[in-house]
Amino acid sequence: MSFSKEVKEELTKQLEMARHCQIAEIAAIVNMSGKVLISETGKYSLQIQTENEDVARKCFTLLGKAFNIEAEIAVKKSRYLKKGNVYLVEIKKHQDAIKILQATKLLNSDNQIDEEISLVSNTIIQMSCCKRAFVRGAFLSAGSISAPEKFYHLEIVCVVREKAEKLQSIIKSLGLEAKVVRRKKYFVVYIKEGAQIVDMLALMGANVALMDLENVRILKEMRNNVNRKVNCETANINKTVSASVKQIEDIRYIERTTKFSDLALGLQEIALVRLEYPEASLKELGEMLTPSVGKSGVNHRLRKLSNIADDIRAHE
Repeated sequence: MSFSKEVKEELTKQLEMARHCQIAEIAAIVNMSGKVLISETGKYSLQIQTENEDVARKCFTLLGKAFNIEAEIAVKKSRYLKKGNVYLVEIKKHQDAIKILQATKLLNSDNQIDEEISLVSNTIIQMSCCKRAFVRGAFLSAGSISAPEKFYHLEIVCVVREKAEKLQSIIKSLGLEAKVVRRKKYFVVYIKEGAQIVDMLALMGANVALMDLENVRILKEMRNNVNRKVNCETANINKTVSASVKQIEDIRYIERTTKFSDLALGLQEIALVRLEYPEASLKELGEMLTPSVGKSGVNHRLRKLSNIADDIRAHE
């Protein structure tokens, strides 16, 4: 089972006790994946389509709890190969459909379809608890989340830009930074930052998935820290080796072109130690001298040897 399916399965088990939150969640589901049908005689019916059986079951439960309506569930094969079943939650009675559409503010006083879900004017999503329920319904209908082992990405797909921007504003009002991008003919509300996705799961009520994602984040962070340290140490080793090779080349060059005994005693001493211990660090070289010398003192002597070698090359 994919991580996205696991999250949705957990969210379908979250049932708000307050009726206003139940209506907010239904409003999101109808808004994102519902279809209003009007017969020739002007009778309304409502159809909610999903490929997730758990989501269909939750729609059925929510409609029963919030409106005391018993919807019908139909199952049909997807038109796309290997896509499994499509579940249709249908409210066929005119009065039941009207009751749902009016309660979710998708039908105005003139019985015209009105998909107004703005934060200011829509009473069903003015409270924080209802906003969270609305976001959960939107995610159940049209959302997905990537497996955190691969990368962090949560998205909700909207058919029109207006819906995407309004959903974005609802999520932002809950303290999360969602963005909108166009993908072909759709508009996608998405979050890519790991900590923000954790907060999104928390506000929707997916606490088990949240813990799973946090565990993955901790492991990833540990691996990244280890890799950074290894890379840093490798870089330092490479730097030390490169410096050592250059120092030994300079010392050998001085040996070949001039009298080594003409060098100051301190320079002779550090040159001999460097030749004997090519892989030693500056600190280790300093500790081998008598008396011992600090890193800066060792570095000063080796630089002096390098300058002497450069001067000889310049005169040649």
